[in-house]
Amino acid sequence: MSTPINTSKRQFLRQATLPLWLTALPAAVWAQTPVTPAAVVRFHAELVHATYADTLAAAETLQAAVASFVKAPDAAALETARRAWLAAREFYGQTEAFRFYGGPIDDDKGPEGRLNAWPLDEAYIDRIQGRPEAGLINRRSVAITKAHLSQLNEKGGEENIAAGWHAIEFMLWGQDQRADGAGQRPASDFIDGQAPNADRRRLYLSVVTELLVDDLRSLVTAWAPGARNYRQRFEAGGTESLRKIIIGLGSLSRGELAGERMEVALNTQDQEDEHSCFSDNTHRDIVNNALGIQNVWLARCVRRDGSLLQGASPAALLTQVDAALAQRLTQQIALSVTRAQAIQAPFDREIIGGKDAPGRQRVQAVIDSLVAQAKGLVDAAAALGITRLNLVNA
Repeated sequence: MSTPINTSKRQFLRQATLPLWLTALPAAVWAQTPVTPAAVVRFHAELVHATYADTLAAAETLQAAVASFVKAPDAAALETARRAWLAAREFYGQTEAFRFYGGPIDDDKGPEGRLNAWPLDEAYIDRIQGRPEAGLINRRSVAITKAHLSQLNEKGGEENIAAGWHAIEFMLWGQDQRADGAGQRPASDFIDGQAPNADRRRLYLSVVTELLVDDLRSLVTAWAPGARNYRQRFEAGGTESLRKIIIGLGSLSRGELAGERMEVALNTQDQEDEHSCFSDNTHRDIVNNALGIQNVWLARCVRRDGSLLQGASPAALLTQVDAALAQRLTQQIALSVTRAQAIQAPFDREIIGGKDAPGRQRVQAVIDSLVAQAKGLVDAAAALGITRLNLVNA
């Protein structure tokens, strides 16, 4: 069973992790409270559903802000929509710990590629500097509907992204052409008579946001309790479901977050290789991905209403088998969150310079910690009798 605990949401968003004493507290309890694999799997399903539900609610707030903006475009309404996008990303970033094991988000029919694919070729969607007629928006023969944008997403190339978080991000911020800040798309881009195809730009932003909300709602449904859905099968999956949990954590730790999202950008020093390049929100993407891993490992998350949801955890299960390993891995995962929080915005400036540049050292410190925790997760799986791990490698 989960235990709701009132806490300060504002404090959580500022610190993006729990105080050390609270993180350490379960260790004393774990030794006295037996935890079963079945209990861990059941609570994981509850955690997933809760996090997707909070993400959906935040995305619906974004949708309302977008609706207000396209109805009466001005700078203030555009800024409100941008803030709503940033707020919703805080929750979505934590859900990425639920990927990489063929669940509803990324199975053969899953919406992940339509939700969070990147990097994005801006010219596929709209005009850019030097190409005033580029993009789907400026081709009036192209229908702007949810079905058609789904078909066009990644059509002809992986960077031909037509939908998802980063398509919305590009629509709200535009190209990031500044070294010291985010994109500066003006509200006039959406006002008839002030920019070509402003009507289609408004429609595109509305439709792509609605598609995002639809996809998130499908994930909430897939993990809803008391239904004949993926959650029911997952809860009945026993050790196989426990294996999936650990695969998700290990794959995000090493192959995706440390590798694709950080090492690549660190090596190329190219702004185009950062995750949320239009809004300069990549530093928060990294923090929330690391926090999502910690949430799953400790079986707890701070809800959108500020309450804390917690239950039977993989950490507690491992403690019963190898307490020393459980403690080391818990501390390593906490270190990754702390080091991620130390990255300074904007991320595209952190990766610039020589090997000894302070920003590059901060990024490398996160990578090193994530690599160490991925190895620890492999050791944890072995201690729990799980040997078949197909982790994603960078």
